[in-house]
Amino acid sequence: MIATRREARTRQDFIAGFAAALFAVFLGFSSFLFGASPASARGAPDSFADLAERLSPAVVNISTSQVLDPGAMAIPGVPEDSPLNEFFDEFLEQQQDARPQRVQSLGSGFLIDPKGIVVTNNHVIDGADKIEVTFTDGTTLPATVKGVDPKTDLAVLEIRTDKELPYVDLGDSERIRVGDWVVAIGNPFGLGGTVTAGIVSALNRDIHAGNYDDFIQTDAAINRGNSGGPLFDMEGRVVGVNSAIISPSGSSVGIGFAVPASTVRPVVEQILKYGEARRGWIGVRIQSVTPEIAESLGLGVARGALVAGVSPGGPAAAAGIETGDIVLAFDGRTISAMRDLPRVVAEAAIGSTASIQLFRDGETLTRKIEVARLADEEEKVASVAPDETPQPKATVVLGLSLSELNEDLRRRFGVTEETNGVLVTDVDPLSAAVEKGVRPGDVIVEVAQRAVETPEDVERIVKSEEKGGRSSILLRISAGGDIRFIALRLGGE
Repeated sequence: MIATRREARTRQDFIAGFAAALFAVFLGFSSFLFGASPASARGAPDSFADLAERLSPAVVNISTSQVLDPGAMAIPGVPEDSPLNEFFDEFLEQQQDARPQRVQSLGSGFLIDPKGIVVTNNHVIDGADKIEVTFTDGTTLPATVKGVDPKTDLAVLEIRTDKELPYVDLGDSERIRVGDWVVAIGNPFGLGGTVTAGIVSALNRDIHAGNYDDFIQTDAAINRGNSGGPLFDMEGRVVGVNSAIISPSGSSVGIGFAVPASTVRPVVEQILKYGEARRGWIGVRIQSVTPEIAESLGLGVARGALVAGVSPGGPAAAAGIETGDIVLAFDGRTISAMRDLPRVVAEAAIGSTASIQLFRDGETLTRKIEVARLADEEEKVASVAPDETPQPKATVVLGLSLSELNEDLRRRFGVTEETNGVLVTDVDPLSAAVEKGVRPGDVIVEVAQRAVETPEDVERIVKSEEKGGRSSILLRISAGGDIRFIALRLGGE
């Protein structure tokens, strides 16, 4: 009887084991069929300790100081000759401590070379006359500035020492995905060597910090003092430089931003080679392609960058690019939105020849263009506000009161002799044109990509487009010499 029970138990164990093995084989087979690989996404590590221990020695605290002379200070945003600044100076003179003072600030950075090359944010060291870096072992060394790039808020420092220093490698930020684990190490609130962890919350963020915004967003705690510190992937490579946070309190609320390594690498390389960042330039002014603009041009889906102006004598002019073209791709890289183009062009090698794909008059064209160097100073055309608002006889189209340009109107509205078109003398406050930023003094240069000289030209083209079934119409407008495109809905004011 005992033997029989043992045999039964053995038989049951065998059946259970066979079933479990069969189920495991089924899971593996189904994973093969459907591509569901448990190893395709890395889970949360049991600990970040090994990573932090290995990387922390290459992360430094950066302390800066500068002397501020209260007597030479002015109120931010107020012109130097303003009476407000004179009152401010009198107030400072009455203070007992109104003497030059040394002001200190703290930030973070990291070494990318054993010879002492440090990467940080430009705003961490901006204006400093003394910079020191402190390592995790307490060693403090002076640093000098190799070069800065305010447009990406990056700076490169150099430490002079006889010994090799710990360093980390720049990684490939193009490989990271939303949801990947990342680790930040820095100096928040002056508390050196602080490690925080989180995930990549979003990629390609535009926070309106400049033309080259392409930030990595993370929920790893980033606070004041973390600026310039590294953001690491799980392999210990730097995928970003922590630069900004969004917070009503000034402390971390889980929304931090890092400059991606794909932006950092070329800037650092150029600073080390030239002492400055050098960017490509093709000589176009661009704006976003809205759904209305896309529809008015027959593009379909809104994409690309709309050319609002072409610099005379620049590479774009030589390549035959025209105002009103839409750039769809540059050097083989798709331009999905306007902000993609400045970044792609900036990264192109100066002096190289690139292919540029354009959309014009319903067709896709390809041109060759030589990349020039972006000048340090960009021309700015100041708009001249009219002294008084004239009330000429005007034609009203799409909520816009229009008039022919004459010498009197040019003088009153500050329109240059080089600008030709139809003057906007008034704008209906309830019209869509107001929402698009059209103001009295603007000049309509083209309507539906056709030049106009009189209000009747505008009215005729608008009616023609309405009869043709268009739901919106494209206007090219000059505002103080600044050319841009807007699309207005048809079928109503």
